Amino acid sequence: NAELILYVEAWTRKIHLNMTFDMVREAARQPHADPVVTVAVRSDGSVESVTFVQSSGVPALDEAIRRVVQSQTPYQAFPPSLAREYDVIEIRRTWLFDMAIRLY
Repeated sequence: NAELILYVEAWTRKIHLNMTFDMVREAARQPHADPVVTVAVRSDGSVESVTFVQSSGVPALDEAIRRVVQSQTPYQAFPPSLAREYDVIEIRRTWLFDMAIRLY
């Protein structure tokens, strides 16, 4: 579904563009795994849940990721055609931390 892909790409861009590395800098300095996070976004753009498929192993970093996701709410509401098909979309991304935050 091309519209679904565009929505997920826009969500990812919002995190990239509105997130400062300062929000996670201290926690990201600790040895950690690359966390895999699933964010469930409701059709109105609110966040239903943030679930760690794989934790970073650093509680402060995992909490910083939760804060990052919540700080960007509300996300864009689903376009009408997506809202007819989905109540919630789950977006799963691997979060990488170097000089910036990158979602893959």
